[in-house]
Amino acid sequence: MIGFLKGSIELLDRPFVYIDVNGAGYKVLVSDATYAKLSKSDKIRLFTFTYVREDELSLFGFLEAEDLKLFEALITVSGIGPKTALNIFSFGQRKDIIEAIIKGDVSFFTSVPRLGTKNAQKIIIELKNKMGAGNDLDLSGKDLLENAEVVQALKNFGFSVSEAQKAVREIKAQGLTLNQKIKLALKQLGK
Repeated sequence: MIGFLKGSIELLDRPFVYIDVNGAGYKVLVSDATYAKLSKSDKIRLFTFTYVREDELSLFGFLEAEDLKLFEALITVSGIGPKTALNIFSFGQRKDIIEAIIKGDVSFFTSVPRLGTKNAQKIIIELKNKMGAGNDLDLSGKDLLENAEVVQALKNFGFSVSEAQKAVREIKAQGLTLNQKIKLALKQLGK
């Protein structure tokens, strides 16, 4: 699996970016929003998802690791393939997508071509608990995804989603590692 590519842009051919990495050329699918930020000969680093099927091998690229994590969460939803998930990023940034999930905004997702109401509802239902409550968590991206991981870890310890989310909300400290957040949340739940 290829985690990221670092090199220079050799060719832009929407929706693909061809990246020269020490003489080897990689063809990477990117969202329209990412494509618009790029220009030929730029030095670039793309975090990648390697998609393998018996008849296809594709790379999907993102400028930020947090976008890749959200993409990976989206493709865990039944009926959402990597091309559809990537297309969602053409209609909103990470913050917009997470906010739409948390608020249950079906219309945001149905505005994406080939994404119907049923699949939009599935995205919201399956990912909402992982994202937490929007007004209680930081939507900047990194903290939100880390808080979702804390909630998942607490669920694995046997706590309900609502208990886990309440514990995460009560942790207001910034700059903590994931392990520190889990420990503080467990202390909170032990009171």
